[in-house]
Amino acid sequence: MTEGNFVDYVKIHVTSGKGGKGSVHLHREKYITKGGPDGGDGGRGGHIIVRGNKNLWTLINYKFKRHFKAEHGGNGSKGRSTGADGADVYLKVPLGTIIRDSETGEILFEITKDQEEKIIATGGMGGRGNWHFKSPTNQTPRYAQPGIPSEERDVILELKVLADVGLVGFPNAGKSTLLSVITSAKPKIADYEFTTLKPNLGIVQYRDFQSFVMADIPGIIEGAAEGRGLGHYFLRHIERNSTLLFLIPADSKDISKEYEILLDELRRYNPELIDKERLVVISKSDMLDDELMDEMKLELDKDFNGIPYMFISSVAQMGIQELKDRLWKMLNA
Repeated sequence: MTEGNFVDYVKIHVTSGKGGKGSVHLHREKYITKGGPDGGDGGRGGHIIVRGNKNLWTLINYKFKRHFKAEHGGNGSKGRSTGADGADVYLKVPLGTIIRDSETGEILFEITKDQEEKIIATGGMGGRGNWHFKSPTNQTPRYAQPGIPSEERDVILELKVLADVGLVGFPNAGKSTLLSVITSAKPKIADYEFTTLKPNLGIVQYRDFQSFVMADIPGIIEGAAEGRGLGHYFLRHIERNSTLLFLIPADSKDISKEYEILLDELRRYNPELIDKERLVVISKSDMLDDELMDEMKLELDKDFNGIPYMFISSVAQMGIQELKDRLWKMLNA
């Protein structure tokens, strides 16, 4: 998936179908000149339905087409014939999509399962035909109900990436490089900050044909929880990850301080994120010799206070299999 094709926030306009009109008809045929009322009911208008699809990863389908309208119900006719129901319109969305009311910002519902369906605009009911209204005192009613009008609204589709492991770190910490090594994903990699502007997903192939999904989230900066930098644009994607992998480069001036800043940004954005399983990974460790690594371990044991950590190098393929084993164990604990 190229970066430009990743769309995770769209506003669309939906209109359901209106119900068909009930029929005003009196039964007439040869030798029956004054038959009773036999006007049929109108058909239901079409719904606008959101449906989850596990094979989708983005909302790109709604980038250029943002207006959706369902069919109107057919009108009733003679012989108590009911009008045809209007065709429903199905909007396929990736799992993890939240549907909000555009005016109030209220979350209407979220789609988390494959083929899960929710109606966002209900089609109008068809009107009842005149045969429903006959009575001993009114045996030939010459009226019927009109159909219920259509429903029209603006909604926001907001995707929060569903991944097992989320990569968290400052810009240029090596997240994209790790993702390219540990999965078959091909994220954009360069020697400058904010190379990644959209989340990248990759599938980690594990032993015995098992796998899990890892997401490379754009880099955090101080003040991200208040909207600085990419701010809320990417922080919401972390909410869906069951395990957080904090990536800090070995050449950082203060590894413990970087970790605390990252943790604080997550805490300020959503305190529940702190309850997730987390692992600290020191990247670019191929530049460390054994003596320097031992010194760093003594400091990290003291500063991290029991938080698990490990050293890796994506370029030198150092510790990659151990990282997969560690993550698999955490995901299946």
